[in-house]
Amino acid sequence: MTGALVAGFLAAPTAGAADQVPGGAAEAKGVAVAAAKAAKKGIKWQDCPAAWGLEKPIQCGFVTVPVDYTKPNGPTIQIAVDRVRATGTAHEHQGSLVYNPGGPGGSGLKFPRKVTTKNPIYTKIAKAYDFVGFDPRGVGKSAPISCVDPQEFVKAPKADPVPGSEADKLAQRKLAKQYADGCAKRSGKMLPYMTTMNTARDVDVVRAALGEKKLNYLGVSYGTYLGAVYGTLFPSHVRRLIVDSVVNPAQSNIWYQANLEQDIAFEGRFKDWEGWVAKYDSFFHIGNTQAKVHQEWLKLRAQAKKKPIGGLVGPAELINFFQSAAYYDSSWIPVATTWQKFRAGDTKALVDAAGPDQAGAATAENGNAVYTAVECADAKWPTSWKKWDQDNTRLNKKYPFMTWSNAWMNLPCATWKGPQLNPLDVKTHKGLPQTLIIQSTRDAATPYAGAVELHKRFQGSRLITEKGAGSHGVTGLVNPCINDRVDSYLLTGKVDAKDVVCTPHATPMPKVAS
Repeated sequence: MTGALVAGFLAAPTAGAADQVPGGAAEAKGVAVAAAKAAKKGIKWQDCPAAWGLEKPIQCGFVTVPVDYTKPNGPTIQIAVDRVRATGTAHEHQGSLVYNPGGPGGSGLKFPRKVTTKNPIYTKIAKAYDFVGFDPRGVGKSAPISCVDPQEFVKAPKADPVPGSEADKLAQRKLAKQYADGCAKRSGKMLPYMTTMNTARDVDVVRAALGEKKLNYLGVSYGTYLGAVYGTLFPSHVRRLIVDSVVNPAQSNIWYQANLEQDIAFEGRFKDWEGWVAKYDSFFHIGNTQAKVHQEWLKLRAQAKKKPIGGLVGPAELINFFQSAAYYDSSWIPVATTWQKFRAGDTKALVDAAGPDQAGAATAENGNAVYTAVECADAKWPTSWKKWDQDNTRLNKKYPFMTWSNAWMNLPCATWKGPQLNPLDVKTHKGLPQTLIIQSTRDAATPYAGAVELHKRFQGSRLITEKGAGSHGVTGLVNPCINDRVDSYLLTGKVDAKDVVCTPHATPMPKVAS
């Protein structure tokens, strides 16, 4: 390996970025040490284990990273990675494209399957890039953490998240504290190191192990925050950076405020879906106006509260299932169809869709454990129950769909036993190239303001807005206005001279109604 390349691997983050972080300078040195080792060792690629469900020619391997970057020669964990080689010629090859799907807690190992399943959206960039996925620290195949027995985690029905009394609130508070205590008991040694900044450091070690001087990265949802933190810590290590459906990276937003903002956006997007169901009333027969569909939703919710459907599906399970329609347009038809079947007497379809998934329990529990550990460790959270109670009671009056269920999901952070950092000040440092930011205006999980905020912070970035759409994760949808610009950026590095507004992708249409 040439001296120039090794120098690239060893380059520490800019002093400006490292100095912002408690212990940042020591950690920056630790990353350089770990990256140098990884560059020397590389990755031993081989066929993926059959249980991973990744077909040939996808290959799998591991990259060793320190648990604590201030101790690069201390305890280590293995980060699971996979790749599929670029489909084009050697002349077309531009290196690896590393992907993170979000979470925190999501696995990126399915990303190379975009190539093996011949997904047409990725055909052009697959010629130029090896598609690389990975399980972040704590996730899946990368030293997985746990907070509770997986079968206990998926047990149903759970209590209605909307409290009817102070006793209901107290019961939920006890559950949240038990969960936080469970995380400390089952995964306590990892909790101090389950941060976005450490995951970004892991990504830099993976970059070095791949033999890349600079990183090409595509992050969706929480993956945008990981990308923004990476770009702040390692600006000179970025070649191409695309963030899609953007977490607002303002320090004041990470993470308590971010969840409150979600509650408002989810209400709006759920109404969008209800309006769509009403539009196709001749097909779904639920109601011919958004208001009527909403009344039917409230009736269904009340029915499940009174007597859980199939003994398993109460309001909590219904919210969990129906929120997928507010997340993704691809869920619009399946959710509405399942509801339609239930109304026609088919209880099984709803129980199968919304009830506990025993087979996926371990993955679901692990994902939630990582989500909680990262969000709790990344930032200080309010410890006063009074603040949580006031904020969520106020929001629930106008935005009842998700508010309380979101609150209980995050409440373990109020009694978290691990350390809680101050979030990184995400901003441009010397060496950061132009980045591409993509966002729909009605996204529920990552409201539009997040993209605007990151756009301000990353100088020279370009913002592509999908106006009037709200599906979470835009780059994977068919919209030539966006797809062509993603291809152009990844293949040539070029972006438009100014920000772009695209018309929305096509909304789903039930076949009978088309």
